Amino acid sequence: MEILYPMFGMIFVTATVMMLLYISRIQALSKRSKNPNRLPNEVARHSDEIRKYMTPRNRFITENYNHLFEQPTLFYAVVIYIFLIGNSDIAHLVLAWGYVLFRAIHSVYQLTHNQVRWRATIFGIGGAFLLIMIAREAISLLTS
Repeated sequence: MEILYPMFGMIFVTATVMMLLYISRIQALSKRSKNPNRLPNEVARHSDEIRKYMTPRNRFITENYNHLFEQPTLFYAVVIYIFLIGNSDIAHLVLAWGYVLFRAIHSVYQLTHNQVRWRATIFGIGGAFLLIMIAREAISLLTS
């Protein structure tokens, strides 16, 4: 059961960024509505239309939110697999929490400094935790 706790940790990271996303979108829509060049009945039909009203930091929030629905989906699947197959152990727990920790660090870094070189390093370390989890399960499957 403990293997599911890191999964909730990742869900919490995503929910936190989602709240920041809502705040950034409200700010952008507010700026857009005050634009004197906007037609009175003009409505935004896609988020790209409000992007020009967003600060770079607010665009980073959107990008990070999208990233949280890429690689972490594999993490969720691996954790559920480990739980269902009954292969949860201390190593998987440490690896899963390590993954969540580095995804959280990745989010904070992308929302603040966002230098791709360092962000990619953080991303790579987190990804390594996930790949080790997958490799451990592959070995377990092949040797059982």
